[in-house]
Amino acid sequence: MDALILLGSFAVLIMVRMPVAYALGLSALIGAWYIDIPFDAVMIQIAGGINKFSLLAIPFFVLAGAIMAEGGMSRRLVAFAGVLVGFVRGGLSLVNIMASTFFGAISGSSLADTASVGSVLIPEMEKKGYPREFSTAVTVSGSVQALLTPPSHNSVLYSLAAGGTVSIASLFVAGIGPGLLLSAVMMTLCLIFAKKRNYPKGEVIPLKQALKICVEAMWGLMTMVIILGGILSGIFTATESAAIAVVWAFFVTMFIYRDYKWRDLPKLMHRTVRTLSIVMILIAFAASFGYIMTLMQIPSKITTAFLTLSDNRYVILMCINFMLLALGTLMDMAPLILILTPILMPVITGIGVDPVHFGMIMLVNLGIGLITPPVGAVLFVGAAIGKVSIESTVKALLPFYAALFMVLMAVTYIPAISLWLPNLVL
Repeated sequence: MDALILLGSFAVLIMVRMPVAYALGLSALIGAWYIDIPFDAVMIQIAGGINKFSLLAIPFFVLAGAIMAEGGMSRRLVAFAGVLVGFVRGGLSLVNIMASTFFGAISGSSLADTASVGSVLIPEMEKKGYPREFSTAVTVSGSVQALLTPPSHNSVLYSLAAGGTVSIASLFVAGIGPGLLLSAVMMTLCLIFAKKRNYPKGEVIPLKQALKICVEAMWGLMTMVIILGGILSGIFTATESAAIAVVWAFFVTMFIYRDYKWRDLPKLMHRTVRTLSIVMILIAFAASFGYIMTLMQIPSKITTAFLTLSDNRYVILMCINFMLLALGTLMDMAPLILILTPILMPVITGIGVDPVHFGMIMLVNLGIGLITPPVGAVLFVGAAIGKVSIESTVKALLPFYAALFMVLMAVTYIPAISLWLPNLVL
């Protein structure tokens, strides 16, 4: 009955379209009232939920990504990807995926990835003869890897929701394998379509121009080197690397590229703070929700239910995958990570799954949800930028959904994809 009161009140508040953050906080208060817990205890959890040093990584990484996104980085990365793969048949679709790979490793955000790369490449692909629906589908599906590769904001949230038992550095390094696998599968699918549909070849860029493009892009790509290199070498922590990434992004944007106006910086800061305020409110209320769930022993009850269903880890992982895929289409990614991680952590540790590995499984699942109706935020952004309907975009996405599901199965059942690199370098 406890679980029904807490989860039922949350579901009702969501159905009446209350913002997720406030629904979490209010349902936590309802649950506290039902089990006779003082509201003061809930308020302490709300304050404590955001009083964590590791959370500083989120605003710094968001700000670094925003500076690079608006400072001309996406255009230079698209040009750099064009040097590498733009000359083959269907080259612009490959450029799209590769540019998303590069930019995702700087922004850590699928929305930023779709908006930045899509605004440059979708019109260009249409101009070269690619269907606009296909161009939008490539952009949207390729952006999922930004959730995996460092500096993924969602990896930081997963580490927080796991109670700090999983290090951010381990998650960052673990995301490289699945992220590259996803990009490779997407590029292979694009090559198949290019041959089947006879998409145009690109032109080979002259050496002198190619060198200039590479030099300009390398300034931005150094952000990845700074973040990962600093963490792996032990020079600084993941949180400190985020602050250094901001300094580097500011330096490159304002003094190297010089495409961004100084007078626009206050507006950028304002947009970043608005985004972060929403995220931090969500984290704070999710902490109180998780506290009440723990007092009601909901995680242990769900663990028992899963283990009663089957004692086979592969069957349990498949059930969890289907649950995450379904929920990912109905809610945004951040609240799901904060709500489900404390619930599922006892389940996956009980069946012997590494929490770092499970983090990658969760990110891939919920990433697919971001590009799937009815709530897929990245899908809506991509369709708006591509100026195509949601229906036609989803139809063009069908083969990409199949490819993403194959990646999900590989990441789920081959732990080495996620764990080999952390085991090697950490």
